[in-house]
Amino acid sequence: MNFVDSHCHLNFAEFSSEVEAIIQRAKDEKIGTLLTICTKEEEAHSLVKLTEAYENVFCTIGIHPHEAEETLKNFSLDKLNLWLKEYTKHLKVVGIGEAGLDFYYEHSPRILQQEMFETHIDVAVTMDLPLSIHTRDAEKETIDLLKKFSGKAKGVIHCFTGSQWLADEALALGFYISISGIVTFAKAEELRNVVRTIPLERLLLETDAPFLAPIPYRGKRNEPAMMIRTAEKVADLKNLSLEDLAQATTSNFFNLFSKAKKNESE
Repeated sequence: MNFVDSHCHLNFAEFSSEVEAIIQRAKDEKIGTLLTICTKEEEAHSLVKLTEAYENVFCTIGIHPHEAEETLKNFSLDKLNLWLKEYTKHLKVVGIGEAGLDFYYEHSPRILQQEMFETHIDVAVTMDLPLSIHTRDAEKETIDLLKKFSGKAKGVIHCFTGSQWLADEALALGFYISISGIVTFAKAEELRNVVRTIPLERLLLETDAPFLAPIPYRGKRNEPAMMIRTAEKVADLKNLSLEDLAQATTSNFFNLFSKAKKNESE
């Protein structure tokens, strides 16, 4: 039984002095594969280097919507397109993201977020790679953009906290849905209800570490090893054994992120 943490941030400062120990603790808890996610231009090189050091660590390439305004001061959309494509040549870059829309914080103007997100989708389609999508308070706008690429774009709605409508629309477009430690929080009953409806063959798990530690670690720095608590909660919601959940979600990850090569000894 081995799980995949489909969304974490191993390069963040919170982990800087102990990446190897964090990966080992994850393995000790049967989380054997990690996908570490790019959020800024300046992270890309170090993320790729990190993945080269560990067989079962992969990464994405992309710009978080919070960074749209700052990024587009230095990049035209055409230059961003070429920059993303160049990084996808690396064997360990297996997806595009974290990309999307965040109309809750609005750290960047909405129009710039939308233009940048569409560029990410276009690259993902061209390079046949899945998207790791961030969406907050922008459900309709996110789905509208994805529908422009219907039948071509693929990916996952990461750290899902949206409505049943968003889940249904994403699933109808062929997307996966990833569940984080939020599902363990006391006030997350609406999310738990959505999780019960997600087809097992479209389900992924994640930490979003160092953020969103699950109960009983809430308030502490999250790390991939803690994902086992999220898995236990999801298994309970789906009336599954941990082994069956691991088998399904790990298979889903490698089906979606097909460029990632599974270590057959895991």
